[in-house]
Amino acid sequence: MAEEALEARSARAPLSGALKGWLFSFQEFWLLVARVFANIFSTPFYLGDLFFQMDSIGVGSLPIVALTGFFTGAVMALQLSATLAQYGQIDRLGQLVSLSLVLELGPVLSALMVGARNASGMASELGSMTVTEQIDAMRALGTDPMRKLVTPRVLATVVMSFFLTVIADICGIVGGLVYAVAGIHLDANQYWISAFRILDSADVIQGLVKPLIFGAIIATVGCYYGMKARGGTQGVGKATTQAVVLASILIIISDFVLSRLLVGLLGT
Repeated sequence: MAEEALEARSARAPLSGALKGWLFSFQEFWLLVARVFANIFSTPFYLGDLFFQMDSIGVGSLPIVALTGFFTGAVMALQLSATLAQYGQIDRLGQLVSLSLVLELGPVLSALMVGARNASGMASELGSMTVTEQIDAMRALGTDPMRKLVTPRVLATVVMSFFLTVIADICGIVGGLVYAVAGIHLDANQYWISAFRILDSADVIQGLVKPLIFGAIIATVGCYYGMKARGGTQGVGKATTQAVVLASILIIISDFVLSRLLVGLLGT
């Protein structure tokens, strides 16, 4: 009986350790979020770092976001046109493309592209600084690495995610227009007018609130894994992978939660 009890205790030990580790990581993550939020409303504030990160994140992500939006809109027009033609509703093509992009595909796809590029970049950059003890050197010199490194990245990602989503939406609608005119010879004015007339304020609000939350998720996850990276270059690579995977999962989950909340609040 004593041996069986010992074996049962040994089996529970790894599970208990894993649970404690997960809870500790969860606590560390929210402490990082709280410190970033507090740093926004206190000094010193590193404006130079903020503008540098906005340029790196926003301008650097612009080509891939624009291409993703354009070809997503074109593919949607291609797929939807055949179905709408069966019911004699081809003139509604612009409405469907516009609504789908503004409400869901624009925010989500642009966030996934920004996350793949920037969550990995933040995790690898901060992780390299952590394992080479540059973060410790900053603390020794009296500089708060959270304020200097993390807060500008989070703010820049939130702000630029908003504008990148707007660009993705517009590029997607234009992509649908290009296919509608070139592929099925739909009138360009009819498509363009119907695409924007269908959108009301609730749709636009819902489509522009999401990228703010997605941007915060991307930056905080990337910075968290970068700041906790251990074990040299192998640890940096692991942190980078974990950051991209978790950021993508959280974007998908939060999209559903936000959609449900915003539909209830705005009645869309």
